[in-house]
Amino acid sequence: MAESSDMDQLLAAFRKFAVHGDMKATGKELNGKNWAKLCKDCKIVDGKSVTGTDVDIVFSKVKQKTSRIITYEEFRRALEDLAPKRFKGQSKDEALQSIYQLVEGQEPTNAGVTKVSKTAAVDRLTDTTRYTGSHKERFDESGKGRGREGREELVENTGYVGAYKNAGTYDAKTKEK
Repeated sequence: MAESSDMDQLLAAFRKFAVHGDMKATGKELNGKNWAKLCKDCKIVDGKSVTGTDVDIVFSKVKQKTSRIITYEEFRRALEDLAPKRFKGQSKDEALQSIYQLVEGQEPTNAGVTKVSKTAAVDRLTDTTRYTGSHKERFDESGKGRGREGREELVENTGYVGAYKNAGTYDAKTKEK
């Protein structure tokens, strides 16, 4: 029973890495980039016994000849290939269980993602109340952007010249006569 829940966690980790960074991914296959990310994030790559090159070689070995992706079954075979190399002092089954434990329940990390700057210079530059001239027209009183109306001069196709005071009175004048 414990083994099936472990396999569920392994499958969940596989799916999370499979959809990482790809809006169209279904979660049923893993590409080479996400396989390398999985191995790095789950600490399979340790830099000594298992390197990034080893990970790429195993990926090429387990995938179909013309394919650029691996399925869940191929993923498990790849872990089986890497397990004895990563855990040298253990038996094959122990090494496989150890590598499964590294992957189970893991998900992609977002290390190195750019954070929002909180400096005074950025606050000063993004304060819409201090904007002047034509830039001031792009925001309403609350500081919210007006969108298209603030960026473009919208043309009125009424047939009247701009700033004409009696616009729209032609029909009323012709009915009076």
